[in-house]
Formats: sequence, structure tokens, C-alpha cells
Amino acid sequence: MNRTDFRALFGMRAPVVLPVIHVLDTTRTLQNIDVLMKEGAPGCFLINHDFGVDRFLPIVREVRAAQSDLWMGVNFLGVTGRDAFPQLVALERDGCRVDAYWADDARIDERALVQREAQMIAEARGDWTGLYFGGTAFKKQRPVAESDYGRAAKIACDWMDVVCTSGAATGIEAEDAKIATFREAIGEKPLALASGITPENAHRYATVDAFMVATGINYDGNFYDIDRACLRRLLDVAEELGDKT
Repeated sequence: MNRTDFRALFGMRAPVVLPVIHVLDTTRTLQNIDVLMKEGAPGCFLINHDFGVDRFLPIVREVRAAQSDLWMGVNFLGVTGRDAFPQLVALERDGCRVDAYWADDARIDERALVQREAQMIAEARGDWTGLYFGGTAFKKQRPVAESDYGRAAKIACDWMDVVCTSGAATGIEAEDAKIATFREAIGEKPLALASGITPENAHRYATVDAFMVATGINYDGNFYDIDRACLRRLLDVAEELGDKT
């Protein structure tokens, strides 16, 4: 998949805004989904920031049952695709479609000649049909030297559908130079950014194909609920970026 095809999947020429919902329960998750759908966001990611996968999976099933047409991705916090993909395969087998999986750590090792862990993840993925967003030089994972960003990003292209990176921490914007390095290294591969995006700084990331955003569109001091007005402003900025390409 190239970046044009990725944007076209959502019917967009602009960067695709994908709100990230920190899940607490099914009801609150659906309330946030209602907000993002009414504002025209094309989909979302759910993440189990506050509890384990076992408690998360029933909520994923309930959300899918309530929103059969929603483009929905998930992040199973604290595990890699090696553990997540078997769960996703089981969900798909049971009729619970998950459109994308985002891993904070795709286990890309820019220091190695052979990507053994990435290969094991690929084997675990098998023929699962969703998109794989793989964290590369990502926050809270093994540090990657700035001089190695390009190599890490280029290697990542062989192991995932969408290369995903971030700033230094949750809510911290990515440096312009890092995004420029990633863009050059991956060429026409889709690039996602998963931290620090706000309506005020999104214009700096016109070469990014997906904005995965939580704190930048949540109410101040609220880790869980989308501020409709903030989301609207971000969607408007993204649309303006598309008009300029």
C-alpha cells in the first residue's frame, strides 16, 4: 500500500485524522465514538491504557457489535504483534472485524542485519486482513539514535503497512527533522504520527498521512473524552493541508 492508496481508503486527499480513545468501558467509548462520527472523523483507535487485554477484548466486541460500519483499530498496550495478532485472528474468526492494529513497538532493530523479531511478528500475523501500524523509533521504547532514524524507517517498510512514529512522550510533538527524515526514508509508504498533534501544530506535518491523536483533542485535564470543538479544528486543519497538496 502506498500513501495515495492509504488516503483513498478513507476517501481523502488530506492527512487522515484518527482519534485515539483511551477506553474505560463500553458506554463511554461509544459516547466518544458518537462525537467523532458526528464531526466526520473517518475512524478511530481504541487503546487499553488502564487495564489488561483480557478486560479490553469484551469491550472491543461490544463496540463492534454496536458500530458495525465504524473503521476501528486497536492497540493492545504493552505487547507486540507476536501476542496481539493471535487475538486479532480469533476476533476475526468470530466475526468481530478490527480494521487495524497499532503496535507501539514493531521490534525493528536498525542495528541488526536480520530482523528476527519482526519476522516472528509477521508469522503471527499470518493472513489477518487488517492494516498493521508499526511503531518505529517510538516513545517509551528502546531509544533510537537520531542518526539512525532513516535506517530504522527504511527497514520498517518491509514489515508493516503503515510506518508509525512519535515524539519523545505522550503529548510531546515530534521534531520536524524526525518527520522529514522518516518521509525521505520511506518514500511513498504511508506515515502515521502518534503523539503531540494539536489543531495548532498540525500544519507542520503536511507530509504525514495519519494523525493518531488523543490528548491534543481531549478536554484539558481529561485523558478520556474528546472535545468536539478541538476535533473539529483539527479536521479543518487537515482538510486545508489536503487542499494544498
